[in-house]
Amino acid sequence: MAFIISSRSGNILTLTLNRPEKYNSFTEPMALELQSGLKEASSKEIRCVLINAKGKAFCAGQDLPEVVERAKDSKYELSDTVQTTYNPIIRAIRNLEKPVICAVQGTAAGAGANIAFACDIVIASHEAMFVQAFSKIGLIPDSGGTFFLPRIAGFARTNAMYLLDEKMTADQAVNIGLIYKAVTHAQLEKEAHQIAGKLASMPTKGFGLYKKAINQTFENSLSQQLDLEAKLQSEAGKSSDYKEGVSAFLEKRKPNYTGE
Repeated sequence: MAFIISSRSGNILTLTLNRPEKYNSFTEPMALELQSGLKEASSKEIRCVLINAKGKAFCAGQDLPEVVERAKDSKYELSDTVQTTYNPIIRAIRNLEKPVICAVQGTAAGAGANIAFACDIVIASHEAMFVQAFSKIGLIPDSGGTFFLPRIAGFARTNAMYLLDEKMTADQAVNIGLIYKAVTHAQLEKEAHQIAGKLASMPTKGFGLYKKAINQTFENSLSQQLDLEAKLQSEAGKSSDYKEGVSAFLEKRKPNYTGE
């Protein structure tokens, strides 16, 4: 049985976490399958990626029995799992030059929550819950948790989620700007696919350049970011999508973007 179900609908690639009996907790083989799916998404035929999950929970984070077993080897370090399992996933999501949507139907804990926060658009069921969970076992947030959370939610909320193991509902996450939207459980799948369909029909080349700019905005000075915007805008201006967008505007018609 595949731990990640990869399916295509037109130019949308859906990657589904498929270990529901273990609350979609990650083992290294499962992570490698997700990494492979994200590599598949780099194909020019794919214009948008949707990450979702089967079962009651979205993702419970790391499968602890796996690391306990691996720790029997005296040479094993937890960093081995972080570097091989999670870091490549986060880098792949952020470096993928097209939108990545995450649909969270249930609890997203630990690395599961942080993978969601790394995505470009996060939509969740009202039944979803976000929790860091690391402090309960004496660990720190990984999978970009110490990067994305304070930037999106601020230090106070990040500290409460980690230090106090404070859970956050989907509605609370929307209210502080941590995720985009919360909908009913019944609406989640339809809403996520509608968003994916919209994004897949838009100027993908521009989206990729936008992500490059956003990825550097917290590291650059204003002057550096202005220079980067100018550079990327020049590249966007050479794209087929830009030419199509301008032509459609002048001709008062709907644009037909190719993503190039």
